Formats: sequence, structure tokens, C-alpha cells
Amino acid sequence: MKLTGLEVLVIGGGVAGLAVSAALKQQGASVLVLEQAGGFLEVGAGLQISPNGARVIQALGQGASLEEHALRSEAVVLRAAHDGKQVLRLNLPKAGAEYHLIHRADLISVLQGACDGIETRFVAQATSVDAQGTRPQVSLSTGEVISADLVIGADGLHSVMRPHLQDDPATQPFFTGQVAWRALVPCSEEHPALAEVFMGPGRHLVSYPLRGGRLRNIVAVEERKTWAQEGWNHPDDPQHLKQAFSGFGGPVPAWLEQVEKLWLWGLFRHNVAAKWHRGNCAILGDAAHPTLPFMAQGANMALEDAYVLARELARARSISDGLVAYQAARRDRVVRVVEAANRNARNYHLRPPLAQFAHFALRLSGRIVPDAPLRQFAWIYDHDVTEA
Repeated sequence: MKLTGLEVLVIGGGVAGLAVSAALKQQGASVLVLEQAGGFLEVGAGLQISPNGARVIQALGQGASLEEHALRSEAVVLRAAHDGKQVLRLNLPKAGAEYHLIHRADLISVLQGACDGIETRFVAQATSVDAQGTRPQVSLSTGEVISADLVIGADGLHSVMRPHLQDDPATQPFFTGQVAWRALVPCSEEHPALAEVFMGPGRHLVSYPLRGGRLRNIVAVEERKTWAQEGWNHPDDPQHLKQAFSGFGGPVPAWLEQVEKLWLWGLFRHNVAAKWHRGNCAILGDAAHPTLPFMAQGANMALEDAYVLARELARARSISDGLVAYQAARRDRVVRVVEAANRNARNYHLRPPLAQFAHFALRLSGRIVPDAPLRQFAWIYDHDVTEA
């Protein structure tokens, strides 16, 4: 099906929304993006773009821009929390698509480079979707109604679109018993481009540099019974973070002393949506499959979704056939990635004496088969949705 002249309405101007807009434009579609914010804001923190996501950015013609805005990640280093000593270093390949560390706002800029000619309407909040008919309609908070040949919900965790596509009432998400803080602090440009994971009993902390090494991204996760609100933009007192990670050694105390602005969110587990499309409407990214952050695959899965959605529509005889093929190509893989992230959370939070045995095994494997943990997830990182 030729997409030339196809009118597409995309709800959401984040990573998923801009990626799918760019991919559809590349296939000839005419795209309008609705973004509820007043502009592309300097919000969010760090993201890790693994090779499977980087390949999509390259296919959208933005490989050079990614290199300009991101740091190439050299390695992932696992460390013991109490003293910061290295348990295992996973050196990352220095060829092909590679691994990148980037600020979310910079990734938005990279994707905007592939969106020339795409109109974006800001302060445009979608409140409901009518998925019936060949021209689905989106109602805005202003009362305006907009229709298009195809409507795509790239509107994240609390998607307006997702409920309209399901046959059964959605299963309620449940609190995982974990909360996460995120912060940005100053960093030295001499610091190597490493993603460091400090593993402690019931908690862990991840850190890596951004923006040429001028900023350090910190994400800290703690197991607790106390519920915390979902969503990543709830401010918190830095003292709470310092107290929760007071037993951590190495460079962590000095980093936490620099924290001035801090955000806290509760980690909830959501089911992958049963249906990703109905009529001429579809969802992708977090709207279809919110995932916990323990495999750093949220943005990467959204990039993959975007490319596959545009590709399958271009291959199909009709919009309906294309959307069926899109879900069939994506859902099983996404379910597997979500499950891997769920399991990975437990691996970082082991308590004595199991933690000592696990760390010893990691050190030993690092000497004997240093790339074994990386090979374990090759099915994620080596995947290439851009192959013909």
C-alpha cells in the first residue's frame, strides 16, 4: 500500500510519537502530531540507546546526529554497593550501531531532524478517541474534533487511545514494591563513558555521564512497602535519597551530596496490551507495553515499534492488514523483553549471603567468559528491524 497522501494523526510528541511520525513520513504519509505540552521541553533525564534502537535512528537518516548528541558507551560495570569495587566489567562492542548514552531532550532533537515537513500542534490535549469508521476522530480538551485516515496513540503510560482498542476491561497495574529516584548532577568530562551499576541489598543505583561528560545521570531504585505515585515527574527531598543509600560507598556519597533537584516515582507492572489496533487506530511504545527500566529498553522498543509499524503499512494492501501485521511482528518480542526486565530487577538486589556467592560467580565468569552476560541478551541487542 502506498502511503503517499495518507493522512495520519499522532497523539504524543515524545520519543515514540516523533519516531513513528518520521518513519511514516519516510514512506510518504502526511503526518500531524498533537502534543499536550507547550513545546518540546528540556525535561527527562538519561536514556541508553542500544544497537537495536540505534539502527532505527540510522535508518531514519539521523545516525550522524545521534553521534553528535550522545556519548558512545564503552562498558557496563557492575560494582558492590558497600565499597564500589568492581564485580564485573562488560566491554561493549566498538563497531556497528553501538551503545549510546543520551539525554532524553537530546534524543528528541535527534528525532526532530527526521521530522522536517511534519506539523506539530502544541497545547493540544487529546481527551477521547472514536475508533469507528474509516476516518477515526480525536476530541481535544478545547472541544475541537480532528479526523484522519489513521490515528496513532503514542501517548505513553496513561494513553487515551489504549482503552478504546481493548475488548475487555484493562487489568489494573500493580505496585512492584519498588520506587525509583532520578537526578542529574555535574560530572567531569574526563570521566569515561561507562554505565555503572552499584548493587546492594534491596536496592541499586545506576549512573552514567551525559552531554559530553558535563552531566551525570543517576537512577536509584529501592524496595519498599510504601506506595509511591506512578509517573516520573514527582519532586522529592534529596535527603530521602541520601538516607536510603547511606550504606553505599565508592563515589556514590559524593554524587548524592550534589543532588539538588530530585524526582521520585513508583514502579508499577502493567500487562502488555492484548490489542494494539482497532479499525484505523493503533498504539505503540509505552501506550502498548510499559516496561520496568531494568533492561533500559523502553525507548528502544518504541523506536523498533515505530519502524515496524510504518514498514508493515507500506507492505500491506490496506491499513487494517498493515496493523494486523504490525502487532504480529512486535507483540511476542515485546512480551519477552518486558519479562526480562522484570527478572533483572531481582538480580541487582540480592542480600547476604546469596549476594556474596553471586558476586563471586560473576567475577569468575568475567575471567573465564568475559562476554557471557552480554551474549545472554544478544537476542535483544542484535535484533535489526530495519533489515529488508
